[in-house]
Amino acid sequence: MSELRLNLISREWVVVGSSYDRKPEEFRMRGGGNHYGSEYVESCPFCAGNESKTPDELLRLPAEGPWSIRVTPNKFSILDAEGERLRVNKGIKRMVTGVGRHEVIIESPRHNTTLALMEPHEVERVIGVYRERFQNVFTDTRIQHTIIFKNHGPQSGTSISHPHAQLIAAPVMPQQIRFRVDESMRYFDNTGECLMCATLKDEFEDGRRIVVDTEHYVSFIPYAALSPFHTWIFPKEHKPSFGNMPDDHLPDLAKCVRLTLKKIHVGLNDPSYNLVVRSLSPFRSRSEYIHWYISILPHVTQATGFELGTGMHINQSIPEEVAVFLQNIKVS
Repeated sequence: MSELRLNLISREWVVVGSSYDRKPEEFRMRGGGNHYGSEYVESCPFCAGNESKTPDELLRLPAEGPWSIRVTPNKFSILDAEGERLRVNKGIKRMVTGVGRHEVIIESPRHNTTLALMEPHEVERVIGVYRERFQNVFTDTRIQHTIIFKNHGPQSGTSISHPHAQLIAAPVMPQQIRFRVDESMRYFDNTGECLMCATLKDEFEDGRRIVVDTEHYVSFIPYAALSPFHTWIFPKEHKPSFGNMPDDHLPDLAKCVRLTLKKIHVGLNDPSYNLVVRSLSPFRSRSEYIHWYISILPHVTQATGFELGTGMHINQSIPEEVAVFLQNIKVS
């Protein structure tokens, strides 16, 4: 018989154990996932040597000589960096001026790589830049919420295959985020415990869904994973904001992220995925009720009409079986 599992963090119901179920190895991409080709692509605006094809740099590492990471405004920004944040209410109409930040973090000068294939120090550098840009945008008083995300592969929504991530800092708090914050506050009010900390405690007590366990971070398949290979990476300690991650935790987070992505890369033959950093602002660092995390959502199935029409999910895999599958993939 199938089960309906409740994801307590998103409050979404997930159907698990239905007749749709497939074994983890059946989700492996046939014929290879993404194809990387050469290190340099003449038409790619993010390749080394094509810097003139992007807007002016916001950050470059190192500052002089050949670069390893560049940050630029998004050429096709959805928000305007200049302008005043104004709110207009007229009858039932609500509007806020579209000001904010939209940045591109070019993770490598090489076209034919990805986080799963980079060296540990390269991934550490990338995550360090994620944190720096996250901190930087919150100095802008117009910003209410910031998201860092990575679209990898053709099914993820990316238009450029060169390794990169994006940061969008919005002048409003999106409803999905507000809802999750409210639910976390409600859980804390009822129990005196952070919901994410409680989730982490439960995962360690169960033990079956842990994928990568490092000194300060852990990746696991959630009990109510929304789809096959949906993975979370949590700090083991209560940490409300990604922006306040200590310097000495960077290598360990890079290790956890790289090993987790490499297991997915090897096990599923490099599937498309979305990676999202979910976090409050650095100025909410004393919040006891919520804690930041990374969500990885591989694209190995497509949403059905039932899912789109109800907001429920059908996970065509068993989370515990997926975790064992990833545990058995040896990477370094």
